[in-house]
Amino acid sequence: MDVNTKIYVAGSGGLVGSAIVRNLESKGYKNLVFTPHSEYDLRNQNTVRDFFEREKPEVVFTAAAKVGGIVANNTYRAEFIYDNLQIQNNIIHQSYLSGVKKLLFLGSSCIYPKNSPQPMKEEYLLTSELEYTNEPYAVAKIAGIKMIESYNLQYGTDFLAVMPTNLYGYNDNFDLEKSHVLPALIRKMHLAKALNEDVFCFIRQDLNKMPVEGIDGSAEKADIVRVLKKYGISKNKVVLWGSGKPRREFLHADDLADACVYIAENIDFEDILKKNFNIENPEFPLTDKEVRNTHINIGTGKDISIKELAELIKNEVVEFNGEIVWDESMPDGTYQKLLDVSKLRELGWSAKTDFLSGLKDVYQKYKQY
Repeated sequence: MDVNTKIYVAGSGGLVGSAIVRNLESKGYKNLVFTPHSEYDLRNQNTVRDFFEREKPEVVFTAAAKVGGIVANNTYRAEFIYDNLQIQNNIIHQSYLSGVKKLLFLGSSCIYPKNSPQPMKEEYLLTSELEYTNEPYAVAKIAGIKMIESYNLQYGTDFLAVMPTNLYGYNDNFDLEKSHVLPALIRKMHLAKALNEDVFCFIRQDLNKMPVEGIDGSAEKADIVRVLKKYGISKNKVVLWGSGKPRREFLHADDLADACVYIAENIDFEDILKKNFNIENPEFPLTDKEVRNTHINIGTGKDISIKELAELIKNEVVEFNGEIVWDESMPDGTYQKLLDVSKLRELGWSAKTDFLSGLKDVYQKYKQY
């Protein structure tokens, strides 16, 4: 890759895609192309084909996906498997047909078994059953990994798959129904603090930017209080699902972007074959070796309990004076999801962002959205 390489970032408007764009631009790359969500339906094969034929990108970052938290994953199961399969199939296949030199496919740590040993190594993929609530999404991402491997082995493409841990950062999704746990905690604590301090104008501003179930800042105060309470938000407490005992690892999206660009610049599929399988100078199609688990975990190698995270956001980030109540009648999900990142460290990259500083930065940016 050089500064004039034509680079396509799919999903450039999202948390991950926008971070990759910022990282590329900071490194001097200036020939970037995009498919804005409002203009391109990446589920449509003809749309994707026409884009590739017109733009002819040389490098592709596949950060476009339908994503969400435990509620969204479990509620919209059909959409999560269909949309993600369609998007990634179209982009990967058109990249092959167009002769793309390097593709980076982004998956998720939910690809690993529900009861996987911790920390989760790449070779634990497909060793036992998945967590039920996000199984459709996980199956789609596993299909993406296998598609990448299969195209590389049969066609000799240089495509790589990376599996990030839970992410947070600028441009995150703070929708109370569909967001992941960390942005949901930040918004819930922020709204509860505004209720606690009786600064209702802040709540109206927030809902004008992101209505909740159709309720925006122009609604009657009683309707706003009612809908916030439905999501566990009141002036003296925030009600959260589960026990708070499960542990999660969190990576700043800017760190993920830096890792992705580093991998695209420095690592080839043949490097993985040499490292994992001692295969030198492979001839494609490569049919005489069993090649699996060529994806790369991206994370920090450290985790925190959801209870500790909630207290950290409450006390040191948002500074909400109320209490946290745990509704243990609701599901916890997988107990622990910690990635083994030794492969990536051996390849020369490690995360840099301090967690508390990253949280405070995200909260400040959230208030400016």
